[in-house]
Amino acid sequence: MGASLLAVLVVSVLLAAVARHYDVSAPLALVLAGLLAGLIPGFKQIELNPSLVLYVLLPPLLWSAGLESSYVALRRNIRPIGLLAVGLPLATTFAVGYVAYKTVPELTVAAALTLGAIVAPPDAVSATAVGRRLGLPRRMMTLLGGESLLNDATALTAYKVSLAAAIGTAATWSSGLVTFVLAAVGGVVVGVTLGFLTAFIRWRLDDPLVESALGLVAPFIIYLAAEEIHGSGVLAVVVAALILGQKSTRAGYATRLQDNAVWKALQLILESFAFLMIGLQLPTVVAELEGISARVIAISSVAVLATVILVRIFWVFVGTYLPRRLSKRVRDREPAPRPAEVFVVAWAGMRGVVSLAAAFGVPLTTMSGAPFPGRPQLVFLTFVVVIGTLLLHGLTLPWLIRRLGVQGDDARTDAIAAAAAQDKAARAAADRLDEVLADEDATDVHERAADVLRGWNTRRRNSAWERLGRDEEEIGESPASAFRRLRLEMLAAERATFIAERDSGQIDDEVLREVLRGLDLEEATLNRG
Repeated sequence: MGASLLAVLVVSVLLAAVARHYDVSAPLALVLAGLLAGLIPGFKQIELNPSLVLYVLLPPLLWSAGLESSYVALRRNIRPIGLLAVGLPLATTFAVGYVAYKTVPELTVAAALTLGAIVAPPDAVSATAVGRRLGLPRRMMTLLGGESLLNDATALTAYKVSLAAAIGTAATWSSGLVTFVLAAVGGVVVGVTLGFLTAFIRWRLDDPLVESALGLVAPFIIYLAAEEIHGSGVLAVVVAALILGQKSTRAGYATRLQDNAVWKALQLILESFAFLMIGLQLPTVVAELEGISARVIAISSVAVLATVILVRIFWVFVGTYLPRRLSKRVRDREPAPRPAEVFVVAWAGMRGVVSLAAAFGVPLTTMSGAPFPGRPQLVFLTFVVVIGTLLLHGLTLPWLIRRLGVQGDDARTDAIAAAAAQDKAARAAADRLDEVLADEDATDVHERAADVLRGWNTRRRNSAWERLGRDEEEIGESPASAFRRLRLEMLAAERATFIAERDSGQIDDEVLREVLRGLDLEEATLNRG
């Protein structure tokens, strides 16, 4: 099995590389490749191990997404994100549970709700990838990204409660509700505590290699710590990652550059592996349906898939427009969305590997020793929802975005904001240069270096407006020691100004990360050798 998983890992990365080269949706291509491979006669089945997903794949993927997310933007959109990440998974759980209970005779109420919790969380990886490539407005990207960060915690906690009731370990539904609340609170507490502790340790190491290594193991430690106290490991990892992402400005330039490269590569590997594994589960899922009525399977499949899609559309539209109608505060604080934008968010409900892992994690028997009610149908219906939403939404979402014209002007807005911040940062850098020279006995070498730096600083300030956000040209050779020392002082002033602009809400975290990367690269150039 180890060799098979290694082969899947290698093939998935190669297929992802081909898909990216031809500008094809990598998640969709990998799922289709897995489905086709599963149809080959004699193909060796590779069953998805739930522990592999929940304890190996999920923590680093959540961590990577959390590091890239904007805490400021999430806080600004907390109400709609809460409706998507908490309200929608719970609504989907109960709606799907009711439909499954009515269409699959073998399912008990608790088992049907378990299925509802399993298929409740959308996997926004592919949706955000499509949206980023086609230029969705940033607020929509924030909503989809924030939903994907938090909905797994809601759905997996509901899954634990429903599964406990189904196998006979939960006495009452009220005790299940208490379990739900304690899991959420425990996850937040662990995430905040270990998030700040990790940041505290990293800030004091002053060793980029060790700092990055600690960042790689942190999500696993945090996830396990939360699960050990019966908290939500998902929520703990997300909270800690948001803290580390927000505080990353305090890290050194080398750590930021290294972290960015490492996590982007790791994210590509893990996502590619997960989506290929989804497609490869077809033989395993079909094999468990032996002896079950095809009519019941067909009716329940259509009913559950339709419920998943329609509940999301209904919830998104009601959650968008009803609060605006009822609350003047909501109307004043949140921009009015276009119906086309709302529909794109409603249509971006693709399910992923977390749902399949949860389904495969359902035990074969209950506490009494009896077979788990309707487990083969539960696993198959999960597969139908995952594959159905990936294919339906994945194939139509790009066309829908273009057809409805749901594209933002964030690039130009960001460019203007970045240029204004660059202008202010250049002024701060010039002031810092004058302060340093005033505190020193300026020599002729210092004055010549200062003149060069003043001219360079003026060109940077002017070119920020002229380029309006286009990539800066590479800086030339490393200057002399005096030039280097003074320039580092100016870079520190620029960096502090950009961070202050982010903290005051003048620029977005995404803009901050982009300009800090430019400053970090320049500092790395100055410090080489």
